[in-house]
Parts: sequence; structure tokens; C-alpha cells
Amino acid sequence: MKSVGRTDLPAEQKDALKKAIRWEWATIAYSIGTIALVALVVGNSQAMKTAWIEDMLSLIPQVSFLIALLFIRRPPTRGFPFGLHRVMGVGHLVAGVALLAVGGNLAVEAVIGLLAAEHPTIGTIQLWGYTFWQGWLMIAVMALIVIGPLIYGPAKLRLAPKLHNKLLYADADMAKADWHTNAASIIGVLGIGLGLWWLDGVAALFISVGIVWDGFRNARAAVRDLIDERARTYDDSEPHPLIQEILTQIRRQSWVRDAAVRMRDEGQVFHVEVFVVPTRSRPPKVETLRAATEALAAIDWKLQDIVLIPVSELPDEAQP
Repeated sequence: MKSVGRTDLPAEQKDALKKAIRWEWATIAYSIGTIALVALVVGNSQAMKTAWIEDMLSLIPQVSFLIALLFIRRPPTRGFPFGLHRVMGVGHLVAGVALLAVGGNLAVEAVIGLLAAEHPTIGTIQLWGYTFWQGWLMIAVMALIVIGPLIYGPAKLRLAPKLHNKLLYADADMAKADWHTNAASIIGVLGIGLGLWWLDGVAALFISVGIVWDGFRNARAAVRDLIDERARTYDDSEPHPLIQEILTQIRRQSWVRDAAVRMRDEGQVFHVEVFVVPTRSRPPKVETLRAATEALAAIDWKLQDIVLIPVSELPDEAQP
């Protein structure tokens, strides 16, 4: 993939995107393997069942990212004049809503189980002629499968800023915290073994609350982008610094007295409206505006759509 919409990706971003695609496919394969493995040992532990369902949910952002890539590479058309970049945001929203809905349902089940004082049991199993408590097998599996997220989580976190991809960041952030789920499920299983039945329900509730929080954060971030909030960084921590860079660049033009910017996130790329108050009452020439637009586009590859608008007064909603 060499471009997104009409934007040709720089070499660094092309390489980062190739790596992201490879990591997503590798993660999907790993997740399918862990889902199958946990299914073999899940038993009656509610914490284990919740962790198993979370493993299934973790596939949603990965699949959404790969599907969105099929659309965002298409150039703008008359039917879709801004391109299809927001498909990435739609994928982000789908992942967030799915996590929120399923996590909420799991949390309710965990609370009901605790209130009903359900006492889950874990029996024994025979392997290679030996009989032992199945809980040890459950613990071994959960301790083993945590290794993958500790590798691919940080790898994706390094790629997300280079691509300004919030869906990839959300996927990586969830993977980074996967050890919480595994640790909670192990505590739940040990609780059953020690006769502390309520520990399993508490662990299940802890895992499900984590799923709900992930869903809420991602759904909120996706909705805010889709309703054209001011562009923010890939992790939504602050307004994107490119806004200030654009203002600094346009104010260097000798014909500009003042300027303000409206910038929205289309999903990996930005749509920018630059309002400029000329130093003279006569509007600038087309060649002057084109040169200024090209200078702004050269600041960063993410600045795909730039519109320069000469005005007599800056709008209040634009960032001065």
C-alpha cells in the first residue's frame, strides 16, 4: 500500500504500514490459537470464561483495521469528495461499541453470580497417566498466552504514532493491558482452589470492567472524531501540534496579516481550513494562494486537504 486517498505515503510511513499489517495478521493468528487453547481448559471458572470472551473481542480491532485499509487507499470521487478515510473511524467505533456492549453484559453476569453466591468448582483431569487438579492447567495456559501481547502490544504502539492511526493505537493499548486479564483469571482460579469462591466472581467483574472501560474510551474517541472535533494526537491526549505549525507557516507570508485554522481528523489524514486576513483589501492572486497551499502541504504528509479562505474577519470557532 503506497498511498491513502490522494496522499502518497513517505518511506517511513510505507514501512510502518507494512509492519502494522504483518503484526495484525500475526496477532489474529495468535489470538485464534489462544482462543482455541483457552476453550480446552476454561472449565467452570467465570473469570476464565470472561477472559476467553475478551480474547474473542480482541479480534475486532485487528480485523477492522485490515478491512478499513481496503477502503482508505481509494482516491476521492464526486460521490465521496473527501475520500473514504473515515472508514478507519467507523472501524474504531464498531470495536468500541462491541467492547462496551459485551463488557457490560459480562459485568452484569459477574455481579449476579456474586449476589447469588454461586460456588464454581474445578475438578481433576488425567493426562499421561497422572491425575491432577485442572486448575493448574488453567493457570499454566493463562501464564503462557500472556507472552504474545507483551511482544506485539509495544510493537504496535511504536507504529501507531507514525501512521496517526487511532484504531491501531487502541488495539495496541488493549494488548498492553492484557496481562491484567490473565493475572485476574489466575487469581480467580486460585480462589476456587482455596475455597474462596467469591474471588472468581470478583476477578470476572474486574476483567469485564476493564472491557467496558476500553469500549467506552474507544467509542467516545471515535464518535468525537466522526462529529468533527478539533484534530487531536493519535492518543487523544491533546490538540494536534500541526495546528500551530500551520499557523506559524502561514503567518510568515508577507501578504497575511492574521490567520486562524479549523482542522478535523478524517482518519490518518487531516482536512484543514485556513482563514487568512490579507494585509491589503484586494484579495491575493490565485498563484499566491496556490504557493501558500503547497508550502503548507509540505509540512506533513497527513495534511491531505488544505483550503485557504481569504476573509475580512476571523471566525470565532477557528483556532487563532
